Amino acid sequence: MRKIGLDVHRDFCEVAIAEGGRVRLAGRVATDPAALTLFAESLVSSDEVVLEATANAVAIARLIEPHVGRVVLANPKAVKAATGLRAKTDKIDAMTLAQLLSGGFLARVWTPNEPTVVRRRLVARRAQLVRHRVREKNQVHAILQRNLVPRPPMTDLFGVKGRRWLAEQLECLPEAERTMASACLRQIDFLGREIDLVDRDIARQALDSPEIRRLMTLPGVSAVTATALMAAVGDISRFPTPRELVGYLGLDPRVRQSGTEPARHGRISKQGPGNSRGLLVEAAWHAARTTGPLRAFHQRIAARRGANVATVAVARKLALIAWHMLSRDEDYAFARPSLVREKLRRLELMLGASRQQGKKLTGAGRSFATVEGRRLEKELATQQEAAYLRLVSDWKANRPKAGAGATPGRASQKPSKGKAARQTH
Repeated sequence: MRKIGLDVHRDFCEVAIAEGGRVRLAGRVATDPAALTLFAESLVSSDEVVLEATANAVAIARLIEPHVGRVVLANPKAVKAATGLRAKTDKIDAMTLAQLLSGGFLARVWTPNEPTVVRRRLVARRAQLVRHRVREKNQVHAILQRNLVPRPPMTDLFGVKGRRWLAEQLECLPEAERTMASACLRQIDFLGREIDLVDRDIARQALDSPEIRRLMTLPGVSAVTATALMAAVGDISRFPTPRELVGYLGLDPRVRQSGTEPARHGRISKQGPGNSRGLLVEAAWHAARTTGPLRAFHQRIAARRGANVATVAVARKLALIAWHMLSRDEDYAFARPSLVREKLRRLELMLGASRQQGKKLTGAGRSFATVEGRRLEKELATQQEAAYLRLVSDWKANRPKAGAGATPGRASQKPSKGKAARQTH
């Protein structure tokens, strides 16, 4: 059985083959569909191919997969950690990949299906546009600051009232500054229209996916956040436990421990998809202001560690709950139906649904609740929040004490084996 390593570049792939305990170079293959297909046809069904998960690796893997036994997409960080070579060339990289696969030292990276790839591209494109718009807005704020313009009297400088106030301020600025600010405003308007187009595609993805609609029952989780989370997860079955999903999203704390010293927990690892993690943290801020158990959880952590740490803890809690919801095909147990209907109705309107103004909607199409219905829902959420606080209070009162005395009848009274027994001598 041959192990074939491909060091992938934009224009070519360096090929190395490991067979019978030896590794040899096999030349280069152009990175275009015709050449890659011809190369794949020259392989046999027992061959295994490995390449690093780079920008064009998925497309190359799909061309080769029908002709070989297995195609492995390797994590570039794992490859670098496993080798640590000083010399780095395309030929050495290809030979290293073939050797690592032959020795069984490479874990396979999950390959997303087509819907997941589309969602990831939409989320990445939207994040890029939002970052660009934020830079332009910051430039406008910088122009006002360096010209000693006072703070705007409204919270949203780029809303309707803010634009009106901003136009008055720009008239008093030098011509060069006014020209630059106008250019920034045109860019902001253009980027806003582009973001709206991406949001429509995300809305279509959300309405067509039962998993995304299920995640939207979580407080603070919008269609964009739910789509980003599903884009990162793909198939929930590839995460056997919720802790693995938390680690994949980079919301797990770093741990340092050596010798007899106790373990020290630091900041979160921030590994994995940054866009999904950032949107989850934004959703956590909203969830912390919504009546319910998550708000009580945020307040409990914030009292000890501060609001920022508590918000990240809520984001981690959202990831844990999302794993259970997707694994069990269940909606959020404490969801508020009227708020969920409003989220879905907003997506329908974004895609061109009729507004039904002046008409009384009933049944499944109803997108709002009566004043009394909203009051009852909020009252129920308040009771759920109080129930969580009582649960935590009871747990604190009855939790076991730290140390060996926490297990009476065992290490505290009858040490027979192991560390507890040796401590008595």
